[in-house]
Amino acid sequence: MDRYDLYELAVTYPPRLARFIDAVHGRRPRILREDFSGSAALARHWAGLSPKHTAIAVDLDREPLARAAGTPRLAIRRADVRRAHDRADIIACTNFPLGYWHTRRDLVAYLKHARACLRPRGLFIADLYGGADAFEPGRTTTRLRGPGGERIEYTFEQRSADPITGRVVDALHFKVRERGRARATIIRDAFIYDWRLWSIPELADAYAEAGFRAIEVYNTLGDAIDQDGQLHVRPVQPGEDLGRSWVVYLTGRK
Repeated sequence: MDRYDLYELAVTYPPRLARFIDAVHGRRPRILREDFSGSAALARHWAGLSPKHTAIAVDLDREPLARAAGTPRLAIRRADVRRAHDRADIIACTNFPLGYWHTRRDLVAYLKHARACLRPRGLFIADLYGGADAFEPGRTTTRLRGPGGERIEYTFEQRSADPITGRVVDALHFKVRERGRARATIIRDAFIYDWRLWSIPELADAYAEAGFRAIEVYNTLGDAIDQDGQLHVRPVQPGEDLGRSWVVYLTGRK
């Protein structure tokens, strides 16, 4: 398993996320554009939902995009997301990449561009993390099993954090022990990020300035599935407790 395999196993949740995004949109969306797509895990899964679903994956990095080559109904765009003009029902920006924009001016400029690329009644969605420990350096380790029975340790490290500037440096590490092998493979600094950690109100204000309406916050990928298999979702209401540490999805409509 390489670092992209490990990332998709430990960090992303494309089947659940795709169903959640579809339910939040609520109008049978067909075209999804994944900005900052990396290996396009979400876009690949979306394109596989049905013969009517199509996706676009946009990223500057050639290496992870190569993993998505040949996926049916998936178009690949190696480009700056600010130069991508493919129109879509949904533009998804997940796994915290809005943190790449370190200034409000750059953030709002990107959001305006994304909104212009949405089709009528389109949905933009991005995630962010926060909470009481958001600016505390530290590590958390999760143990997983790989598809071949590999024993995997995934470590998220917040290497540095400055609450004055909102900047954090995060790194992802992996330790993999394959079946039948005595020694583990260690991948330190598999991915490193220098992010601006936006707050929910800051991001909501930027959405509004960019022209989005009906801005909502979700803290789960769905609340219930009915007898017809339909996923039901509910936004967080003002005053609800998000807990000490949280990840939320912020949505806005065109």
